[in-house]
Amino acid sequence: MEQQKHLPVMLDEALQGLEIQPEGIYLDCTFGRGGHSKAILDRLCGDGKLLAIDKDSEAVNSSVAMTLGKDSRFEIVQESYACLQQIVDKRGWNGKVMGILMDLGVSSPQLDSAGRGFSFLHSGPLDMRMDTHKGLSAADWLANVKASELTEVLKLYGEERFARRISYAIVAEREQAPIVNTRQLADIITDAIPFREKHKHPATRSFQAIRIYINHELDDLRVGLQQAVNVLKIGGRLVVISFHSLEDRIVKRFFRDEQRGGDFSKYLPIPTEASEPRLTKIGKAIQPSTMEVENNPRARSSIMRVAERI
Repeated sequence: MEQQKHLPVMLDEALQGLEIQPEGIYLDCTFGRGGHSKAILDRLCGDGKLLAIDKDSEAVNSSVAMTLGKDSRFEIVQESYACLQQIVDKRGWNGKVMGILMDLGVSSPQLDSAGRGFSFLHSGPLDMRMDTHKGLSAADWLANVKASELTEVLKLYGEERFARRISYAIVAEREQAPIVNTRQLADIITDAIPFREKHKHPATRSFQAIRIYINHELDDLRVGLQQAVNVLKIGGRLVVISFHSLEDRIVKRFFRDEQRGGDFSKYLPIPTEASEPRLTKIGKAIQPSTMEVENNPRARSSIMRVAERI
C-alpha cells in the first residue's frame, strides 16, 4: 500500500518524452522519492550521468537517494531548480545536457507527512516549506500578513473566489490566538466559505495558494524553464509535468514563446529583431491514462508537455 502512494506520475510517458540516450547527461529537477530517477538511471550506460535536484532535505537524505548514491553515474544536490544553470556550469555540462525532467508541485511524501504542514487532511504544524531551513513558515507568514495581501495571494495562486472572506476570517482568528496548526487553518477556511463544492475540500485552493507563495514555486518555475533551455544540448528534451492550471499555463506559454522566438501576438507579423526560436514542441499535451488514475489518484490532474532544443 505504501508503494502505491509514491508511484511516479506518467513514468512511461516521461521516459518516452526524454528519448533517453544511454551515454547522455540527464537532470531530474524534482527528485521526490526517486521514481523517475531510478527509471532514467536504468536506461543509462556506464558513461551516462544523472543529476537529481530537490529543495527538500528529506528527499535528498532518503533511503532511495542513499542507495542510488552508490552508483557513480548518479549525484543529488539540495537546491532549487531555479539554480539549475549554476549547478550545471559547476560541472562543465553547459550545452551538453540531453534531457531535463521537471515533475512540479508537492510530492506524496510531503503531503502524507503531517509534520510538514502541506495537507489540510492531517493535523500538524503549519509549515509548508519544501526547504525547512529557509524562509518563513506558513504560520509565521500568516501571523503578520495584511488581509489585503493575503486576499491577493489567495486569488492569484489559488484562484479562490472567496479570498476576501477567508482572509478577513484568518486575520480575525489570529487576533484571538496564533494560527499554528493545519487543522486549525482548514477549519477557519471551511467556516468562512458559504458552501462546499462537490468532491473538493473547502481549504484546497487556499492551502495551494499559501504553499505556492511560501515556496516561490511559480517564480522558480519561470527561472528554471529559462535556465533549462540554456543548458540543453541541441536535440535535448525538456519534459515538464504540471498539476494545476497555473503551472501548466506558464509551461504552455513558455514553450510557445520559445518556439516563436519571442512573446509576439499571433495576429501581427513577427518583427525582424525577433530572436531565433530555441525550442520546438513535441506532440500535444499528454494526460495520464484512465488506468494510471485508478492506480494513482494523485495523477488525475497532471498534464505533461515536451519540447526539444533546436
